[in-house]
Amino acid sequence: MSLLSVNDIHVYYGSIHAIKGISFEVNKGEIVTLIGANGAGKSTTLNTVGGLLKPRSGSVELDGSSLNGIAAHKIVRKGLALCPEGRRVFLQLSVRENLEMGAFTRPKHEVEDSIDEIYQLFPRLKERCKQEAGTLSGGEQQMLAMGRAMMSKPKLLMLDEPSMGLAPLMVEQLFSIIQTLNRSGTTILLVEQNAQMALSIADRGYVLETGKIVTQGTGKELLLDDAVRKAYLGG
Repeated sequence: MSLLSVNDIHVYYGSIHAIKGISFEVNKGEIVTLIGANGAGKSTTLNTVGGLLKPRSGSVELDGSSLNGIAAHKIVRKGLALCPEGRRVFLQLSVRENLEMGAFTRPKHEVEDSIDEIYQLFPRLKERCKQEAGTLSGGEQQMLAMGRAMMSKPKLLMLDEPSMGLAPLMVEQLFSIIQTLNRSGTTILLVEQNAQMALSIADRGYVLETGKIVTQGTGKELLLDDAVRKAYLGG
């Protein structure tokens, strides 16, 4: 069943037509990835779904409910969380305080259990719970950003370039955690420059070029697609 449905959205930055009528869906329980070159419109798409940008036309629905015109913080209450590109953690707050900020939609009595769940998923965050987020490594900040997004107990978690700037070993660890989150019931929409890794864990994928979807298929199909291999997989 479709959890997220994006229908013919057009997004502009001033006079620049950034997203040109794309449509796609994410079904419950899936990992779906959007791949494409820099400037293809991947992050713009996530920011539009999350309510940070407004489409000029088209519609976005989450679990059958329209998100059009709804403020971003209210979209979080509906069950959608975005872990943004560049992590955007609160550098001068502690690890724990950052996690608490992610729980603004939750009843206070549930927050402690959720923090414990995040610490189980990311033991390193528990070790550093009192440290300022600005003192963490890039990989630890990414874990914190993901943990903060998970604090709202989202139906759909959107991850924007989670592996950016990370060492290969950390990237592998991060993708393993994404799969663990998915197996525990979280549906995931993933934007990722590392197309090989993204397609290897994705149920389905969409390829964006200059604001349009040009190819779609299962993760395995896209890994084997000659045009995709040549453009994004170095083969």
